[in-house]
Amino acid sequence: MTLTKVASVSLRSDASYVQEIESGMHTFWADEPTSRGGDDAGPAPYDLLLAALGACTSITLRMYAQRKGWDLGRIDVTLRLLKGPEEERIERSVRVSAGITDEQRAKLAEICEKTPVTKTLRAGTPITTQVEVAR
Repeated sequence: MTLTKVASVSLRSDASYVQEIESGMHTFWADEPTSRGGDDAGPAPYDLLLAALGACTSITLRMYAQRKGWDLGRIDVTLRLLKGPEEERIERSVRVSAGITDEQRAKLAEICEKTPVTKTLRAGTPITTQVEVAR
């Protein structure tokens, strides 16, 4: 099976928790909040995970609606990661500002479950890791 690169990022960190993230032409930061020992210089890792899911959801819905000729108006996506001793889940809420039919709303809910990042998270994608020493 041949795998195709879908995304690529690189991160750099010196002494603090602040992470400089490079993705293509974009540079941004991640960190932990001060309550967890960070400098709060950027979103925490779980916030970035939710942002990726939310962005994918909104973009996918917009693409689908454009192909169908539907006006969704503004799309707002709100996500929460909830963790307990025996359960972990993400709650996703999607709101559109344009009036849509019940059938359209049901189809959009179905599309949310098929977004690429949703599928990746649900699949439990394997992660391989190498640790090297810089020379």
